[in-house]
Amino acid sequence: MNIRSSMLLAATLVATSGVALAQNAPAGPCQAKREDISRSIEAAKAQGQKHRVRGLEKALSEVESNCSDARLEADHRKRIERQEQAVAERERDLQQAQADGNAKKVARRQSKLAEEQAKLQQLKSTKY
Repeated sequence: MNIRSSMLLAATLVATSGVALAQNAPAGPCQAKREDISRSIEAAKAQGQKHRVRGLEKALSEVESNCSDARLEADHRKRIERQEQAVAERERDLQQAQADGNAKKVARRQSKLAEEQAKLQQLKSTKY
């Protein structure tokens, strides 16, 4: 199978899996992980990547035996809380720089704050 055929097959698999996901929404985050890994296994098989298939099958086995929706949700909430703390710290740093009146520091601190806020927004917009 040449590279062009492999790429076409992979693109087809991705496109059809997106339609399937839209029709059959997973019951929870663990189910979504299982489905994602299964799709990756199929794509790796189609491309003849035996080592990747073995690794993905091991990952799937781990998810099936150890994944807990409640734990994934709790871990995600903890990541959001930590990021909220990071944003609050950057806000305090910015306020201190503004109080000092150093324009260069203020610009750096605003940039850092914007980065942390973007990370927080991404965490909040993703599910688990």
